[in-house]
Formats: sequence, structure tokens, C-alpha cells
Amino acid sequence: MAWIYLLIAGVLEVVWAYGMKLSEGFTRPLASAVTVAAMLGSVVLLALAMRSLPLGTAYAIWTGIGAVGAFALGIFMLGEAASPQRLLAAGLIVLGLILMKTAQ
Repeated sequence: MAWIYLLIAGVLEVVWAYGMKLSEGFTRPLASAVTVAAMLGSVVLLALAMRSLPLGTAYAIWTGIGAVGAFALGIFMLGEAASPQRLLAAGLIVLGLILMKTAQ
């Protein structure tokens, strides 16, 4: 169950990062509310996952899901650049997450 909590926490991290962008500096109430709710949910689920997962593994995977997910959303939803170097960097993060999971 911890891995499910961690996966959902990572997805919520992507949601709050995107929501923060859409909130335009917390000036848009609905986007701001979604951002804060996703932040709270993400941290609570991370805490639940950490009950049984090692700190380093849980935190690295949580931030990795958030980083790669926000990167992908930036490309697909906001038209951000998908240069070969950025794609390689995201791929290396994913590889690191896989190694972190398999090394546990």
C-alpha cells in the first residue's frame, strides 16, 4: 500500500506544481485552492508511505515523479521546449528512480 500512496503523492505533486503555474502567483482563487489542496494531500500521502518505506527512497521517488511529471506537463500543456538535453535529463531521472526502487 505504501507504494500506491507514494505514487498518488507524486501525482499530486505534479498537480500542485501545475496549479501553482496556473494560479499566477496565487492571484487566481480556484487554481490557488487546488494547489494548496494538492500540496496538503501530497505531503500527507508521502508521510503515510514513509511509515514503511525508507526515507531516502520515498523522498527521491516522490520528488522524481514530481520533477518528471511537471517537466512532461510543461511540454504537453504549456508548450515548453523538449530539447534533446532536457529529454535526456528527464530520462536520467527516471533511470535513477528505477534504480532506487530496485535497490531497496
